[in-house]
Amino acid sequence: MTTPFAFVFPGQGSQAVGMLDAWGDHPAVRATLQEASDALGQDMAALIHAGPKEQLDLTTNTQPVMLTAGIACYRAWLQETGLTPAVAAGHSLGEYSALVAAGALTLAQALPLVRLRAQAMQEAVPVGLGGMAAILGLDGEAVKAGCAQARAESGEVVEAVNFNDPKQTVIAGSKAGVEKGMEVLKAAGAKRALPLPVSAPFHSSLMKPAAERLKVALAELAFQPLQFPVINNVDVAVVDAPEALRDALVRQAYQPVRWVELVQALAGRGLTHVIECGPGKVLAGMVKRIDANLVSTTVFDPASLTEARALIGASA
Repeated sequence: MTTPFAFVFPGQGSQAVGMLDAWGDHPAVRATLQEASDALGQDMAALIHAGPKEQLDLTTNTQPVMLTAGIACYRAWLQETGLTPAVAAGHSLGEYSALVAAGALTLAQALPLVRLRAQAMQEAVPVGLGGMAAILGLDGEAVKAGCAQARAESGEVVEAVNFNDPKQTVIAGSKAGVEKGMEVLKAAGAKRALPLPVSAPFHSSLMKPAAERLKVALAELAFQPLQFPVINNVDVAVVDAPEALRDALVRQAYQPVRWVELVQALAGRGLTHVIECGPGKVLAGMVKRIDANLVSTTVFDPASLTEARALIGASA
């Protein structure tokens, strides 16, 4: 008997040159890369295989690349096992991967959308004027309080935007706001405050102009019924009406990623196994730090797929 499981999809930051190479000529991966290339008019297979890293790390490339890679891994899993998750979710951008996996959007619909999302986010705040930082060693409430103090003292924008695990929260805002936030939070007992190498203050209120552009594009897309539930970042809720799905994606651009609560919601559904689908192992680590009782693993190449399949008791 196969153990029910959740799939979670990673977001920006897990990309790496050659990240799909281990799949070789797997038909599901090859077909996904071709579909992505056709949808964007760009050779996605070459970009993922050869980079260069500077190109892969451009937000306007990273977002479509991570969506493509997540879906490639998901389709390989589906082809090899025939098993769908009981529920899915994604971290930030990964929510788009979850919605494509669940059939709400096609990959061809979602790819131009995430490229627009990336462009809109980048253009909302000019490079160098915004920032993000990871705050380690304080809980989320303490980080929110520190951001409020930093805003009051500086008049700058700084907000808690990614609640990644019980002791890691990411802040974002204006460059000066983030610097003030780091100073206040270190004084409040943070073990570390690390500036992140990102090009925009994602998930902060400074992204509202990007959300407005996203709203226009989303209004033109036809959503299909979900084949399994997807828990969203912004409300930690499952919605299935097209208008509600659109609204959640719009707000997700400028509101926090509530990952701690989202993982707790997976456990609250009685699930014991969470599989990160796509490049990297970032979410699998977060899952364990949020709830040590959850079993977490990854699917990013044939070897990890085999391990994940065995872990949930699925016969080869």
